[in-house]
Amino acid sequence: MARTRKTTSTNRKPKTQTTRSTRKKLKPKTRNQSDYIISMSENDVTFCSGPAGSGKTAVAVGLACEYILNNKVEKIVITRPVVESGRGIGFLPGSLVEKVHPYMVPIIEEMKLYLGVETFNTMRSTNEIEICPLEYMRGRNFHSTFMILDEAQNATFEQIKMFLTRIGVGSKAIINGDLDQTDLKGDSFGGLNSCMGSLDNLEGVGICKLDHSDIVRNDIIAKILKRLK
Repeated sequence: MARTRKTTSTNRKPKTQTTRSTRKKLKPKTRNQSDYIISMSENDVTFCSGPAGSGKTAVAVGLACEYILNNKVEKIVITRPVVESGRGIGFLPGSLVEKVHPYMVPIIEEMKLYLGVETFNTMRSTNEIEICPLEYMRGRNFHSTFMILDEAQNATFEQIKMFLTRIGVGSKAIINGDLDQTDLKGDSFGGLNSCMGSLDNLEGVGICKLDHSDIVRNDIIAKILKRLK
């Protein structure tokens, strides 16, 4: 597997004043999560599928925070499709960014744990952390950026392809989703399943699959999902 080029600069100032002993540390809780971290570290692109609560988003966010704190990237971008429960989000008030914000709250709270509230707020204000709808990625290039496409089961093949073509020099792209929870109509797997199949065994691309054994929120979740599948 190809290792990603690092853009570390020895002259850059530390990005945080948060006491490292007080912020959350990235620690995989299962073997699959550990393999997921290795894949993200060693590849330019990593796809990850798994059920709710398996850590596919939380682990990616944790590694992104570690990367920016250690000056391995200069920016974090987190995006997701604007589809929810098959009806879109047009019924919500505000701009597209404002419509997406409620769905990003869990990610924002997770980032605050890894970075500290003050550091997170500073990075948001300086645009070192950008959270935006997938539609806002078109026509842009991201260099030295840790890019995460969340809820990719709701993205079409063309949307995922567009996201992947935004990758610039020294960047990483993580695409994750739950193939059993797609809200797209007419195609039960959307573009995520197609892309994972087409790009498997391609140098520089990692494919990870988490399962019910990786659910660490509460044991009852895995039992419920198995019964309701």
